[in-house]
Parts: sequence; C-alpha cells; structure tokens
Amino acid sequence: MPVHVLSEGAGPGAQVPAHLTRISISLISTSIDCSKKTVKGKVVHKGRLVSLADDDFILKTVIQEEDSQPDTTSINVVLLGALAKDFNQAVNQGVSRPPPPADPRSPLAAKRSSTLSAEVSRAPKAPKYTYVKLGDLKPGAVVNVYGVVVFFKQPFKSRGTDFCSTLKITDPSNRKIGCTVFCEKLDNHPKIFRIGDIIRMHRVKTQFFNDSITLVNTFGFSVVTFDGTVGGAVEPRASSRSFHFDQEDRRTVEELRSWAASQTVLPSAPTIPLSAVQPKAYFDLTCQLLARADIDCTCTLLRVWDGTRCPHRLLKVIVAPDAIEGPSSFSTEKEKLIANILAYDNHVESAKQLKIGDFLRIYNLRAIPGSSKVPGLTSSQSDQVDHLAFHLHGGTAYGRGIRVLPENSPDVQELKRTIEGFAEDDELNDSALLEIWSTPPESPSDAGTAESSTERSCSHDVQPTTLSELKRSDPGGVHHVRVQLRSYEPQRLHQALKLYCSKCTSMQDVPDDELVAGLFSEASGDSGPCTPPAWALSGRVNIPGGSSGSSKRALGVHLSTQLMSEGKTKELIFLMGSTLAETCRLASGYQNIVPVRSSGGQLTLLDLSAPFLFRGRKRYYGCRRCSEAALREPSAEGVELIDEKIVAEALGIQLLKFCLLMKLELQDATDTLEVFLWRDAELFFSVSAEDAAANQEAQDRIRQTMDFLSSPEGSTGECPWLDVCLSAYRAADDGGQNRTCYQICHTAFTKLPSEPARS
Repeated sequence: MPVHVLSEGAGPGAQVPAHLTRISISLISTSIDCSKKTVKGKVVHKGRLVSLADDDFILKTVIQEEDSQPDTTSINVVLLGALAKDFNQAVNQGVSRPPPPADPRSPLAAKRSSTLSAEVSRAPKAPKYTYVKLGDLKPGAVVNVYGVVVFFKQPFKSRGTDFCSTLKITDPSNRKIGCTVFCEKLDNHPKIFRIGDIIRMHRVKTQFFNDSITLVNTFGFSVVTFDGTVGGAVEPRASSRSFHFDQEDRRTVEELRSWAASQTVLPSAPTIPLSAVQPKAYFDLTCQLLARADIDCTCTLLRVWDGTRCPHRLLKVIVAPDAIEGPSSFSTEKEKLIANILAYDNHVESAKQLKIGDFLRIYNLRAIPGSSKVPGLTSSQSDQVDHLAFHLHGGTAYGRGIRVLPENSPDVQELKRTIEGFAEDDELNDSALLEIWSTPPESPSDAGTAESSTERSCSHDVQPTTLSELKRSDPGGVHHVRVQLRSYEPQRLHQALKLYCSKCTSMQDVPDDELVAGLFSEASGDSGPCTPPAWALSGRVNIPGGSSGSSKRALGVHLSTQLMSEGKTKELIFLMGSTLAETCRLASGYQNIVPVRSSGGQLTLLDLSAPFLFRGRKRYYGCRRCSEAALREPSAEGVELIDEKIVAEALGIQLLKFCLLMKLELQDATDTLEVFLWRDAELFFSVSAEDAAANQEAQDRIRQTMDFLSSPEGSTGECPWLDVCLSAYRAADDGGQNRTCYQICHTAFTKLPSEPARS
C-alpha cells in the first residue's frame, strides 16, 4: 500500500485517490465508518520504526490538522507491517500528508486527542514467536531459543570496538550449546547473574565452530534473562526497553526452572558469604561496596561487606585518607565485617565504573592465606603473616569479573536484610546521632502495675531489665525495658524530619521553604533563550493567580513527545520560570512536575538543594553526592503509573528517602537513658515520614503521640509507661571515643481503648 507525501503548496485533493472523501479530524469518532475517509495534516511527531519479527513492523505517529492552531485537535496513528515500513521511508516529521485509509491487513487505531491530553491508540496484536529446542538446531539458520545457563563470562573488551560475552546453555534435550555475543553497548549484553539463570535469545545464528554448533548474535538480536530459582518472581532482565513477554513465556521459564532443579547438569553454586570463606578457596561473593582506592595502575582496592564476619584474620590495607573514594573509616564493630579486595589488571577499569553503595557480585574471587604484600604500598605496608587476602586476578578465565546487581534482585534483597540486621548494632553515620543532647540521671517513681501505652512486635526471648542494669551490661544485643518518657528533642517536631540516602548513608535536614523559594526565584530570573531537547515539545501553560482578582501569567512548559504519543501527557511536565508558590498551585493539575531552568542556552534541572519533583503536595529530593543528574526523556512504556522512582531513574538522580530522627530521654525508678528513635520511627508512630512531610493529619498524629507520652495521666500524675525494645551498639563520637548508644526498635505506640481521647 503506497504512502502519499504532499509537497508544500499542493492543491486540494492533489495525489489523493478520487474515491476517498476528506473529513476534519474533529469529526472522527468510533461511531462512524472511516474506511473511505482521509484527513490532511502535518506530521508533528514520528516515532521510531520497531521490528516485531521478520517483515513485521510497528510505528507510531501524531498528525495535526493542517492550518490548525497548537491547541486544536490532532490524531494518533499506529501503523503496522509494510505500511509502517513505507511510512518510515517516505515521511519526515513536519511534512504535510493525508494518512492513507486503513488496510484490512494492517488495522490501525486512532482516537481524537489534544496536544495536552492525548489518548493511547489501540495496541496491535502481539507477535507469535517460535522457539527451537537446542537438540534440534541445524547450522546456517536464524532462530529463537530458550536455555539454562551452565557457564558464562562477564562482557569483556574485544580487539575491535565491541564488548564480547560468552556463555553456554542447555535445555531438556541435554545438549550444551556455546553462545557468543558481540555488542558495542554493555546494556545490550545478557544480564546473567549466576549459573542456573534462564535466558531467552531472539534472532541468533547457528554455525559450526570446532566441530560443534554455536550461536552468534545477528541483526535484530535481543535477549532477556530471568532468575533461575524455583518459585521466585519471573522478572525479565531485558536488553531493550520494549520486548514481548506473555503467559506462554512465563510457563516456559517456570518449566525450565523446575527441570534444571531436578538435574545434575548444573555445578554447585560457588556463591558464599564472608562468614563461610575458607583459605585457598575460589568463590563468588555478593556484597555492597563501601569504599574504593586506586593502589597503582594495575591494582584497585575495594572495601566491601555482606553483613557477616569472616572467621579468619583479614589483610589490612593502609591507604592515605585522601586517596579513598567513600568513607575513610568506620566504627570498630563495622570494621570487623569489612573485607579488603584487591582487583588486578583488566578489573581495574571495571572497578572505576563502580559507585559507592553499589551492590556487587564478584566472580571467581580467591582467598589467599599466609603473607601478603600489597602492590604499590611497600613503604607503608608490612608483611602480615597468617592473614587471609582476597584477590581478583586479571583475565576472564572461569567467569572472573565484577557485576553490579540491581536493587530489585532477590539476592540484593536478601543481602539488605542481612545488613539491616547488623544495622541495629552499628548505625548509618554514628557521629551524626551523637553530636547533641545530654541530661543528668534522675530517679522517678516505680512503674507499679500500670498498663503500657506501647507494644513490642519483636520475638526476642529476653527478660525485662532496669535502665541501671542495662547501663552496666556489655554493649550490643537487644534489651526489653519498661520506662517513661522524660523529655524529647527536637521540640519543634518538623525538625525531626530528615532526608536519608540509602547509597552513601548520609542524612540531612529538609530544606525550608525560604531556601527553596530563593532557588526557584533565582532560576526563574534566568529567562534567557534556551534550546529544548530534541525529544521535548514546548508550549505555554497558564498559572492561576494566588488570590481572587490576581492576574494569570503563562509559563514555559516542555512535554515528552513519547509520553504524548502514549496518551500520558498530563502525567509529567517540565516547568520553566515558575516560583515555588506557582509550582505548588500547578501541582494539583498534573501528576508529576519537574522544575527546570535555562543555563548556557540549554534546558537543565535546578540545583538538587531544591526538590527535583512535585507530586501533588509531596516533594522529592535527590542526593547531591550520589546523583548524576541530567535532563533526559523518561520512558513509561509498559508502566501504568509514572512515580517518583521512574522519574528519578530517568534523570539519573539518587532518590532521598524521608525519615524521622528523634532523641528521647527515658526513665525508670533506677536511672535515665538517652536513646534514638530512627529506623523504626514509622512503626512507632504508625505514620510514614513521607506523609508527615506533606500531610497535616500525619503531622498532628506525631504531635498528639508525643504530647500524650510526655503528659501526666490519671490520679497518680505520672506519664504513661512504655514497654520498649532497645538495641545497643558501639559508635565513635566526634572526638573519636567509642561509646554505647541505644535505639528504639520493634515498638509501636498503641493508645489503650480505656483511656479518654485527647485533642
């Protein structure tokens, strides 16, 4: 079916078949027959041509009525098959054209829309793929296959411009097939985390090599991998943003998982924690990167932990503090859990790409016992006898390498749980929790038989103790106490709200409105001309006045053309030149607003001291240390709701989490004790910190809880009694001295039904 492109100035009906009748876009609806109708318009957006299978294509475009104003109607069109291919070759964005009538072989879906509220066109029928069993492979064919990974190497640099991945797979035919993947971009390589993962490859070529069939990627290659654990979530790890995956694929993955679990074809998993490492062993380690330092051009030091303690004495590496990326020191207890890994040769370059806080899997790590000398540090580093050293030797033999694991990986989730278990003994940034507050002891009245206003949710089998006994006990562990609240800080509860980065474990105050308003004012003052990104469609939006009678003004707004074509126009806008108050008013009409400014003639994000995103009344901030912020087009393909995580990932921003941090002074008949309320503060108040940052009702609940706990009750005139679980840990203060700290955990406030309500 041909595509007709009209030249500029072409007369009415030029090049249009005579049997077609032209109608206005505004008249198109699902209730009329459009089979012999045509419209004339300009292509204002042309998406990329996507190949679904051999000779099967799809393309999205947006056509606006000719001579129409920007706020008039347009039409979304989805082209399929040969028609999509012809359109891609014949039409450029900005060309006036009449879309041809619907082809019975290529049904297209189109609905009316405006440029600020586009609707999603009807999705095409998903393609059907055929998969060849590995035992049926013949040379010289391009095929689609499924398999279970029995060996793999991380991508390594080839002699050309590409990276190379090698792996070996099998399936129930019990045939093992080698695979080689050459791709210039690392993201296009298989995301394999361990032996036993399931892999699906489309468009791989079979060929003979060393008297056996091997697979090599070819044009249109795509790959998806899955965790191989039976019963685990079937989460695709894809090399492209769009891929086909349905219930039949899910069944195939689950069948391969079950088959692999029942076979002996898979070698035993070498992944073990630090607590199980034995000398002379080669093993895979799942861990978190805490710090790194370059020793010399052939060796890099990686300081990692997995929340467990190696039973052997580990090699200590002395590095100048200014040479370390990340914290240069940790608390005494945490240092006992940290392993120093020396990565050599080709792994030095890989290590430079790692970020502090990344979760890693290090493959084929070697535990070397005995005397170890650190390269490049011979003048300051002495031989250490009977210490265990961890070396990642150069090369890629036996799959040796480093892989960054995504945070949603099951192995990372398990690692986080292990690390959080230690966190009760060693806090995020201990000196930050110790730099304030001290009050002399005082002995209040006895608890008697009064009922508690809190309950513990832990399962610790420990006997209740008094505060004086607790202070005399050895540091560490958990303790149950029955206490009253004597005082708390900060008294202004909004100051208890903090921003926490899970990557670098830093904590900071939430910027006040005066500071944020100043940043917006400074950004709005720079209203010089700027060039928006190629993917953005620019326009204007009216900001309503703050009070009746006040004037409206129009501000620059930029929209993602991809989101517009998907009918998600109002779900995300980039707003330029607004004040803080105007942004807050406009936030009620759009799901996500990203404030931007002009800088050097380009559109950029605001300084990360200001919120990078507004979602209704909620504001979201990014970590200045861990973010690599840049204005990029977000992708929402296959996503029902665009939330703060999707926006932050698209913009390269490490999202900061709201948390509550308070210091409480507790008392019983024997002593007083200062404790922190942080990790389980949301459990204690039954309020999320994110809600407390934007919701008055949540703020009132925290205030009422603290007022109740610090106010005398009943005929005795005593404050309510609390059953509390405390974790004890050692931490270094600003002077470098270790002291014991305490934190409330596994405890929730529960007001007794018999107590009168307090306003």
